[in-house]
Amino acid sequence: MPPALVRGLSASERTARWRPGIATGCRHAEIFASGGEGSSAGFALSLAREALRNEGWRCAPGDPAADTPDERAWLWVQDKAARRLSGRPYRPGLPPDLRHRLIHVAADKAEDALFALEEGLRCRDLAFVIGEIAGNPKALDFTASRRLSLAAERHGVPLWLVRLDAACDLGSARMRWKVVAAPSLAPRWNAHAPGAASWRAELFRAHTFQPGQWTLRDEGSELAFSPATIPATSGAGDLVRASGDRSLAAG
Repeated sequence: MPPALVRGLSASERTARWRPGIATGCRHAEIFASGGEGSSAGFALSLAREALRNEGWRCAPGDPAADTPDERAWLWVQDKAARRLSGRPYRPGLPPDLRHRLIHVAADKAEDALFALEEGLRCRDLAFVIGEIAGNPKALDFTASRRLSLAAERHGVPLWLVRLDAACDLGSARMRWKVVAAPSLAPRWNAHAPGAASWRAELFRAHTFQPGQWTLRDEGSELAFSPATIPATSGAGDLVRASGDRSLAAG
């Protein structure tokens, strides 16, 4: 969200509750996760698809192109340490509408990955950018984080940066998440099939939203709440406070 728009929000709007389906205006988010689960990149991709459906960044209001499918390419950048932890993207496992549009960059060092990310954010022909960097490399300091934020805001290309096995250091991302895998719900038609990808996600920093915790799942066409996380006395958009151990394995 542009800084001028953030300053123009009322106090209640700046502390709104995030929920799936709401437009955030955020073009730079960070996701902190364990490198041993392999679920964080999927969460980043789900957030990216959610934003494409709800943000309306591609076209100005009234632009005829708004009614045409978005076929722009998207960029996925990994440094060497991140590839060792989570592996390379598996194209057949990506959503069908994104498989043929992926541009993958395998960088050797964090410095190279940051350079590729910033160059990608300067390219308006990209729908979005996902990055994976492991640990807390010196190259990814607050200045580098700020450069990414400015590039994303200036050129309108959103970034989801996954931080594998990293401490929550200083950063300029407008939304910062901590994510672990959560058990999937049983499939409706085939009990032996894998369920929809699910996560226990904590939004611990946001410029325009209250911090909170949710269990979320990717249903393909939307990012949804797990029914078990919605209290009977609250609406679907209410925050869900965590209960129990966060170290949940994927079901």
